[in-house]
Amino acid sequence: MIMAYYVYILRLRDGSLYTGIAKDVEKRMSQHMKGKGSRYVRSRLPFSVVYTEESPTCSDAMKREAQIKRLPRSSKLFLIGARQEGPGSRSA
Repeated sequence: MIMAYYVYILRLRDGSLYTGIAKDVEKRMSQHMKGKGSRYVRSRLPFSVVYTEESPTCSDAMKREAQIKRLPRSSKLFLIGARQEGPGSRSA
């Protein structure tokens, strides 16, 4: 069985965006909600998942995470908007 990895973007209480990776997105979101995720997210709860993207390997997910983190905020917002309206969207 092939296990995919996911890149996700969260919109936090203060409107900021946080990008991360996870093997199990639901489990990772649970960790964030319990304050066991990143310090950045913990201090800005609650959040909503606004984008997810599947990657075949951890390495690919990490590369994509770094790529998204380098984007300016306007490009991240465009990515989120484009994904939410596109076919096969997994945003929540």
